[in-house]
Amino acid sequence: MSNRLREIEALGQSIWIDNISRQLLDDGDMRRLVEEDGISGVTSNPTIFEKAMAHSDRYDDAFRETISETRDPQEIFERLAYADIRDAADLLRPVFERTHGQDGYVSFEVPASVAFDSEKTIEAAQRYKAEIDRPNVLIKVPGTGEGVQAFEALSALGVNVNVTLLFAVERYEAIAEAFIKGLERRAENGESIDRSASVASFFVSRVDGKVDKALEGTDREDLRGKAAVANAKIAYESFQRIFSGPRWEALAAKGARVQRPLWASTSTKNPDYPDTLYVDELIGPDTVNTMPDQTIEAARDHATAERTVDQNVEQAHQTIKDIEAAGVDVERIVMQELVDEGVKSFADSYDSLLQSIEEKTSELAHAA
Repeated sequence: MSNRLREIEALGQSIWIDNISRQLLDDGDMRRLVEEDGISGVTSNPTIFEKAMAHSDRYDDAFRETISETRDPQEIFERLAYADIRDAADLLRPVFERTHGQDGYVSFEVPASVAFDSEKTIEAAQRYKAEIDRPNVLIKVPGTGEGVQAFEALSALGVNVNVTLLFAVERYEAIAEAFIKGLERRAENGESIDRSASVASFFVSRVDGKVDKALEGTDREDLRGKAAVANAKIAYESFQRIFSGPRWEALAAKGARVQRPLWASTSTKNPDYPDTLYVDELIGPDTVNTMPDQTIEAARDHATAERTVDQNVEQAHQTIKDIEAAGVDVERIVMQELVDEGVKSFADSYDSLLQSIEEKTSELAHAA
């Protein structure tokens, strides 16, 4: 049987898994995904860790070992999470070496509590990089206004970053510009840039969720399910423009590689839409699609492996104009509402995670 994931890979798109857990690592499922399906990266977030740690006994031995040294929930989380991140990074190290640092990355996120503080973001990112101590780890930084500033500084410092929670083309362009500026600063200081890597995590399905709701009751409900793909295609158009021309070529001559757009939130939330909608429509070179388990399974089976990300771009622009003409404030949705909601969601998951760790710590301590 054909594996559509491999066909997509041949078109220049890397497939990463949006999940990590001790079970995936210990049972060999992650290794199979890498070896059989060509999965070449891993993304994580507080929601994923909360689900893995709070609802599984796979971490109990590590909990017991850790609580003999500390009872601080954040320190316990970091120690357990570091183990998962390091093991996944080690598993993907051959991919990292084979692709000369293009792929094979595992992402780990700074706390949402620092999302609107650039200095604290920089401090957290540097600390995580040092403590995890793997070359193929990307530190995730939220794409807030403060995150843009932090990202440029981190790029200049040689910290490889996955910029997350990007919804607006305007903010994406600011992030791409920050990456170039960071590389320029690094090159001016005589530092190498040939192993500088970054992805820009541009969220997809959440855009349709918001815009579809706003279109309800208008006379343009025919536009439902079209905003997210159109928005992403316009972002890719910006990517092609920004990472070309004399300025970029000067950096490329020194070994710099483009910051690839990474399509995030690619599971289909609306059951009326095809389950590979956010896969099929966004395939193309120099991109990443990070998929949860069920989307990987669907894409393996019946995704349509064709280059689509730079097709019908004029229509994408018209779609966004039509949605705005229907009275939907797309700019407000993608620049403010979705970013604020995303940061809050991860902050809530992080708080829930720490609470679950505190409860499990108490439970295991009493059982000892």
